[in-house]
Amino acid sequence: MRLSGKSAIVTGAGSGFGAGIARKFAAEGAHVMCADINADAARAVASEIDGIACTVDVGDGDSVNAMAKAAYDAFDGVDILVNNAGITHLPGFMEDITEEDFDRVLRVNAKSVYLTARALVPGMKTRGAGAILNIASTAGVSPRPRLNWYNASKGWMITATKAMAVELAPFGIRVNALNPVAGETPLLKSFMGEDTPEIRAKFLATIPLGRFSTPEDMGNAACFLCSDEASMITGVAMEVDGGRCV
Repeated sequence: MRLSGKSAIVTGAGSGFGAGIARKFAAEGAHVMCADINADAARAVASEIDGIACTVDVGDGDSVNAMAKAAYDAFDGVDILVNNAGITHLPGFMEDITEEDFDRVLRVNAKSVYLTARALVPGMKTRGAGAILNIASTAGVSPRPRLNWYNASKGWMITATKAMAVELAPFGIRVNALNPVAGETPLLKSFMGEDTPEIRAKFLATIPLGRFSTPEDMGNAACFLCSDEASMITGVAMEVDGGRCV
């Protein structure tokens, strides 16, 4: 029960890594808001863990503000924020990615971190405590070809994490990131372009431990970084990648 009595918002909690994080947080005693653009998916995970569901577009300021209000109404404060919602563009040469796809990736992967900070950091400052966890990627550390602008968005998230950590530390707020390698999530097919045994084998060959990141891997790492056990850890971008970035 490492998160007993704490309240948490997890974006993108309707599936994949976000669902794994939400489940782990609930198992460790947290009250969890499952926020997702897919309302049905958010409700399904929330009902499973006795949490609350919220439909949110993390790239829209009004939607993020509404999510924050709903969380404050439900919890009377937010202890933990996990910025997990993310998207990618399909693999392609950098000059061939459309402006629409570029804008969409930066809107969801980067602008969302600004919007959630704007909505939730003031409350954490008032309480003098808080933990923010940004789900970045190994792509921000060791980029793969043909995912250029996705790589850049995750590199932005890692730098934002460190900048936030330095600024917010005097207010008792810790900010960290996790860098997963590709996992069994709805984004996997988008990363690979197509899902075939051959392409999977090529991906797995780049991971020394020989498997993808799982939602459970992410939930365990997220729980530690957001718990009081990690009270001296801030500004860290921790790989959960089976050794891919070594």
